[in-house]
Amino acid sequence: MSNVSLIRTNVYEIKELEKSIENLLEPLGGINAFVKRGDRVLLKPNLLTGSRPKKECVTRPEIVYCVAKMVKNAGGQPFLGDSPAFGTAMGVAKANGYLPLLKELDLPIVEFHGKRYEKVSQEFNHLRLSKEAMAADVIINLPKLKSHVQLTMTMGVKNLFGCVPGKMKAWWHLEAGKDTKRFGRMLVETAKAINPDLTIIDSIIGHEGNGPIGGEPRKLEILGASTDVFALDRTFIEILKVNPEDVPTVAVAQELGCSYDLETVNFPLLQPEELAVENWQLPTVRKAIDFGVPRLIRSTVKHLYIRFIQEPMNIS
Repeated sequence: MSNVSLIRTNVYEIKELEKSIENLLEPLGGINAFVKRGDRVLLKPNLLTGSRPKKECVTRPEIVYCVAKMVKNAGGQPFLGDSPAFGTAMGVAKANGYLPLLKELDLPIVEFHGKRYEKVSQEFNHLRLSKEAMAADVIINLPKLKSHVQLTMTMGVKNLFGCVPGKMKAWWHLEAGKDTKRFGRMLVETAKAINPDLTIIDSIIGHEGNGPIGGEPRKLEILGASTDVFALDRTFIEILKVNPEDVPTVAVAQELGCSYDLETVNFPLLQPEELAVENWQLPTVRKAIDFGVPRLIRSTVKHLYIRFIQEPMNIS
């Protein structure tokens, strides 16, 4: 039986947030249940974009800071990694106010590079995952709770798509085409291959509407954590009163036996019904999961411009 820990908390202030995360992880054994001395620990936030820093499009830096500090106190060696579709993890982190907190902890940011892994299912085995992520001793997944115009919702499973290096994500979109269910299966198989040790969803303030970039912030005052990313995603779908069949990653996970009815999940702290959210705004528009070749070429040129011209000028 999977354990999903849920609490209420309403601030990102560091001292209060540290206490909240400690309380959140206590039923799961605390950070020491996951991190041993000398472990290299990947912290995988959602660093989607630097274009809307006040709209809650990315994982809050305070969350990453608090978890990194806990990892260090447990004797681990944390590092931050993600692979934005445009630009670099460093550039997006800078735009979202990460650098002062990362500097305080001397927390490095790594850029992901691809490698084939046999863990990926046969159907998608020709696609690549980050070797930096796969080589980590521990992976802590730190997604942002958001609506998503392609997948209805983006949570823990979708956040692991960031372990696909750079423009490979665009090729995955091209590979999946407009078949939403197949794309969902691809994401589920990726999550199974990466198999994060711990997922903590940043949902103190979520992003509703036409996300993952075009929506608006919504205060929820919730944090959730689990060793089972599929159970955690399914729990948040329940909290938000979203139909699981409308979220491809959740529907496919249930179909493949990765996610179960909530009756089989243990909630040691708050129950989902105690945190129920009314009128969560799903996307008003739906965009096909399609990264055609012309668009892929244009986006690649944009990515190269941001990475090698725009970001070096802004960071220097």
